[in-house]
This record gives sequence, C-alpha cells and structure tokens, in this order.
Amino acid sequence: MNLVHLTASTFFGGPERQMLGLALALPDAVRTTFATFPEGGRGGAFLDEVRAHGFATAPLKNDFPKLVATVREITELLRATACDVLICHGYKAHLLGRLAARSVGVPAVAVSRGWTAETRNVKLYEWIDRRHLRFMDHVVCVSEGQADKVRKWCRVPAGRLSVIRNSARLGAFENADPGARARLLGFFPSGTPVSRIVLSAGRFSPEKGFGVLVEAAATVCADPTAGVVMFGEGALRGDLERRIADLGLSGRVVLPGFRSDLDALIGGADVVVLPSYTEGLPNVALEASAAGVPVVATAVGGTPEAVADGTSGFLVPPGQPAAIANKVGELLRDPALRARFGAAGRDRMREQFTFRAQAAAYLKLLNTLRPTPVEVAA
Repeated sequence: MNLVHLTASTFFGGPERQMLGLALALPDAVRTTFATFPEGGRGGAFLDEVRAHGFATAPLKNDFPKLVATVREITELLRATACDVLICHGYKAHLLGRLAARSVGVPAVAVSRGWTAETRNVKLYEWIDRRHLRFMDHVVCVSEGQADKVRKWCRVPAGRLSVIRNSARLGAFENADPGARARLLGFFPSGTPVSRIVLSAGRFSPEKGFGVLVEAAATVCADPTAGVVMFGEGALRGDLERRIADLGLSGRVVLPGFRSDLDALIGGADVVVLPSYTEGLPNVALEASAAGVPVVATAVGGTPEAVADGTSGFLVPPGQPAAIANKVGELLRDPALRARFGAAGRDRMREQFTFRAQAAAYLKLLNTLRPTPVEVAA
C-alpha cells in the first residue's frame, strides 16, 4: 500500500510528530511519502526530519493562490507514487488534496485536529473547512471531543467518521534523562534560586492561553524556588514578555523559544501546564504523562481524554489563572502526589496511547478504503 501525507508544515511540532510516529509504526508493506506546501520556504524542518528516518518526501512548488497549478501538481504526485490513499492534514490539504485525489480516483482522508481561529484569515479558512469536511471520503478525529464538534458542525455521516487518538512515542521516555533537569534549570539566569520547574510548550497564539499562565505564575512564583519555562514562538511573544516584565517575573518566567527536542527535556520538569482555550488532543499532555510528569490542564476539547482528573493530573476551567496556580502549587508542595500522578499517567499511556494501537486503527480504516487490503502482522 502506498500512502501520501499532505500537509502545510512550517516546523516539526505536535501534528508532525504524530505523522512520523504513525509512519514508523505501520508495517513495511505500507510505503509512506510526505508532501508539504511551500509555506514560504518554511517547511524544511519537517521534511528533513522524516527524510532522516528514511521516508520519501515531496516538497510542492505551488501553493493555494495558484489553485489549478497546485491541484495539478498534487495529482501528478499521486500518480507518480501510485498512491492508494491520500491522508490530508489541515484545511488547505483537505480542500486541494480532495480535488486532486478525486481526479485520479484515490480516496482522501482528512485528519481533523481542531480549529484555532487564531487570525481573521485562519478563521475564514476554518469556516470553509467545516463546510467542506463532509465531502471527504473519510474524516479521522484525534479525540472524542473533536469528533463531537465535527458531528455537530460539519454534518459528516457517521459511517465516514472515526476517532483515532494521538499517541506518544513511549520508547523516547522509558529511561529518564538525568541531564534534563539541569538543562531546564540552565534556561534561568545564574543565581536564580529556582529548583522546582513548571513547564509549558506550544504556539504563542490566543487560543493556547499562555497569557493566563503568565498571570498564574505571579502566584506560583511567590514561592522563590518555583520557576516557569514556556517553550514556543508566535505572534504573542512580545505581549507575553511585556506582561512578564510588568509583573516583576523576569528571570522567573523564561521563554527560551521553540525546541525540537522537547521529549528530551520534559521529563526534567516537576509539573507541565496546558492553559489552552481549545485543543484537539494535546501532544504535550501525552508526552508529559509518558515521561511521568503530572499535568495541570484546562478541560477543553480532547484534553480530558489525555489527563485523568485527580489521577494523572488536574483539570481546571479555561481562562482562570487562580485555578491553575492553585493546582500547580498543590503539586509543587507534594512530591508524593507528583510521583503518584506521574506513575498513573505513564501507565495510562502504555495502556491507551501507543503508536502501535494507532497504526492498527489506521490499517483497519485504510483496508476499508483500498481494494486489496494489507495483511496485519500477527
């Protein structure tokens, strides 16, 4: 079976980790090619990563404004790879990928991770996406929470909708890196008395709620040993930096930028926080649990599927700094509770969120879309 993943990637983040993890978990009989839109030349990091793992890549030359040329280029790629199923990630891939796939008789699957509405243009594109999804051959949602939205807003028939959850690469977290904590502490200025670390990571855009975390940090950092490290980049970085300074938190709340090696660092944290207003199924929560780190997260989207409230972490309402600060403080003060939550989170990942299970679910779906199914190894 020949698969093509079509995406608009500008870095190697959560969705990209999911694509690569799936490709690595599928049997050798499934050959995967990754194609990306140009995105102003910013798609190289993702292609470099998948290429390093031995997968074929196809950087597209055309993009959305050149509709006919882009669809033609995708069509040529599907023919050249003898594609059996096209898997599309994001509104651009959903729309243009379906048009190309339809022209060559290839089924097109949309992966619906969530909608961010982070800018006016994105809000418009996502509005179009919600009205277009029902025309895809199949829609995969990464959580039950996202599936509920797709059922409600997109009118996708039940027979063409599946839930296949995001997963964590458990092998990457089996052995704790003893140097992770020291590297995290190294992001704070020398001489800072920080010894307990709160970590968060994601895109600095409104829907991710990092401003709420900064407000919560004013309470958390009343403890002189507590510090917050927020990994990521985005349009709100300047606003976050100014608010951190206004609150007198410079040196206690640090923004080191985007990190592609988050899986090697996350295990060094004491608590991981996800302050989002909206989520599909957050990779950071899965990776934190796989690393044995308790999570404080907002109860939005698929996050309650990733974090068992009172078992592997705490869930709080979105937009409430005091609630985040209260639960983070409770965990920082109680090492035994952190250890118990961390162990429970790791167990949940092993039982429910493996790439092996994800690959089996995808194979089952793909075999219904392809005339000659691939045999699943025993």
